[in-house]
Amino acid sequence: MEPSIAAHDLPPPVNPRNLIWCAAALAGMVWVIWLDDRWLLNFVHVMAGVLWTGIDLFMGFVVGPIMRTLPPPARQAMVLRLMPKTLFLLPTLSIITGTAGFYHAQQIGFLALDYPAYGWVLAALVIVTVLTVQGLGVLLPANLMVYFELRKARPDTSRIARLMRRYVYAVAFQGLLQVAIIAVMARFVTGL
Repeated sequence: MEPSIAAHDLPPPVNPRNLIWCAAALAGMVWVIWLDDRWLLNFVHVMAGVLWTGIDLFMGFVVGPIMRTLPPPARQAMVLRLMPKTLFLLPTLSIITGTAGFYHAQQIGFLALDYPAYGWVLAALVIVTVLTVQGLGVLLPANLMVYFELRKARPDTSRIARLMRRYVYAVAFQGLLQVAIIAVMARFVTGL
């Protein structure tokens, strides 16, 4: 059996008080949508999108490969400290990005475009929807299951391995979609 972190060395569990920051960020997004300021709504959409995409790609292409080379106790320690930070941040950013983007697209008339230009809008809507659903419905539950398993006195490494095999494929698909949405957004910026 592989060594694990002793109970007294475990970092504190997930802090539900972080939901306050998530609620504040979502309330801020609602306020910006209500203001209907074109620049501010674009800023919120772009900033949340840059953070979400940047963190996702950094985690997938930098942190993931490094973690695979770490010995199991170091990997466990890293996950137990990283997961509570991303648990609240990434879902909030994904919701803000998609929601602010939809309202901004509506605000500047992209939802009323004719084909073929509307095809780019549809591509953006589909990609962001798949990214968000996969992130909230596949990656988040897998992260939580691995996190809670690693917090046990004797983690079930075979269960963790099964979860991580599926997780790797989902992350790879997520990375491809993140690059695809960047390509679509580059098309928006240069003109439909």
